Amino acid sequence: MVIMVWISSQLLYEEWASYSVFYKYQPIGLIRKYFGEKVGLYFAWLGVYTQMLIPAAIVGVIVFLYGCATVDDNIPSMEICDHRNNITMCPLCDRACSYWKLVTACGTARASHLFDNPATVFFSIFMALWAVLFMEHWKRRQMRLNYVWDLTGFGEEEEDHNRAEYEFRVMQKTLKQEHSTPKGEKVKLTCTDRLPAYLTTVVMMGFMIAVTFAIVFGVILYRISIKAALHMSNYPAARSNIRATVKTTAAIINLIIIIILDEIYAAIARWLTTLEVPKTDKSFEERLIFKTFILKFVNAFTPIVYLAFFRGRLVGRPGNYLYVVGSYRMEECAHAGCLMELCIQLCITMLGKQLIQNNLFEIGIPKLKKLLRRRKSELDSKQEEELNKTLQRHERDHILGPFVGLSPEYMEMIIQFGMVTLFVASFPLAPLFALLNNIIEIRLDAKKFVMELRRPIAAKAKDIGMWTWIYLSQTKSIHKCLLLTLAFRLTFWQNSLNAGPNRSFFGLSGT
Repeated sequence: MVIMVWISSQLLYEEWASYSVFYKYQPIGLIRKYFGEKVGLYFAWLGVYTQMLIPAAIVGVIVFLYGCATVDDNIPSMEICDHRNNITMCPLCDRACSYWKLVTACGTARASHLFDNPATVFFSIFMALWAVLFMEHWKRRQMRLNYVWDLTGFGEEEEDHNRAEYEFRVMQKTLKQEHSTPKGEKVKLTCTDRLPAYLTTVVMMGFMIAVTFAIVFGVILYRISIKAALHMSNYPAARSNIRATVKTTAAIINLIIIIILDEIYAAIARWLTTLEVPKTDKSFEERLIFKTFILKFVNAFTPIVYLAFFRGRLVGRPGNYLYVVGSYRMEECAHAGCLMELCIQLCITMLGKQLIQNNLFEIGIPKLKKLLRRRKSELDSKQEEELNKTLQRHERDHILGPFVGLSPEYMEMIIQFGMVTLFVASFPLAPLFALLNNIIEIRLDAKKFVMELRRPIAAKAKDIGMWTWIYLSQTKSIHKCLLLTLAFRLTFWQNSLNAGPNRSFFGLSGT
């Protein structure tokens, strides 16, 4: 038996956990036999998702190349870049800022067309249909695996045992009501018993969401204040490209805050779920997933939603601007709209989370823990290697890191799925970067499961559980975002077409 397990792990390492076989299909059958159906379904789902990203990435690249090919024919950017128009714009801030020429924004206008062109309307519709097709394709694949793995009747026979914490609380309640409870009546925890925990959950969830909104508002104030400070600067280099500096630094600050709050919210969500004392492990997992998803979704997407739907719509007009916190004038969209800033925010957030949170943390943290364990031991590397040779297989495996479940792995992909689909109109290259990340992610997770984590207890499952409902909810949100995107884009596109070759897009004299 030990020899068979060793052979299976060796095969998984050679045919699955090696980066040199990134182009091969995953051995899902062997993964299921070694880790169980629950882990096997996760990697099957990840493989289907990565495979479906290929056509989305190809179409996204085509849309981006179309923007590159038509940038010289774009009427708004042509008129912005035309020196003969000599258009003077109002100051971007009070007191510190002065009037400025529209032609100075020529570079930004041309760059925004790469991600904001008529082809992105088609791409938005394509991605909405892609999200539906992806879920239907996964359902078909899941049903096929259920049949092959003989899980068609598993849901009816499944028994989820009570958690030890729940039994302990029931025992405490039984001891308190020993004389008042009739004999033969089964004691259980009711909603009244859990009411303090539920109230704590509601208050804490509301507080953490409010903290997220407050932080986003703080970044808005940072953008407003740093813009005024750069305009007042005496250094020409500081005043040369103020918009790009403010956009990039604000996006990086948002990324750092998102990564920090993600770790805090995950710990708080687990604490709140433990307070509720769920009856079964399945109930505990579902409640934990729901809380973690709500907090991380709000944390990741609040800055993006603000840029997409709110920024530039609560500004006011010259002579009657809207001010917040005293003398801070609400920030406006750029001359070509907020899509370029949304693209920068989405690009930095998505790539930063994938590179830092999903890859560096997964590689660096286990190695750091291993290094700390080695430093705490009094043995050097040679002595430790000799000791490992004398240990049995299960003793060596126990030294590895603990398996914490599949929820963090699914959560990474659900946030990525939202960034790839919900706001893809502002960043058509998002599917391409997601595809490249997932190709690495599959082998990284495989190596982690085979070499760095203790082998989890094999558990049966016929589907991916609550994650199906979450993905369906995101698909519905995609359709709503699509309608809003189409409304904004078609209005802007119609104005561009109405301008025509002999009419000015800004309503001025023709060029």
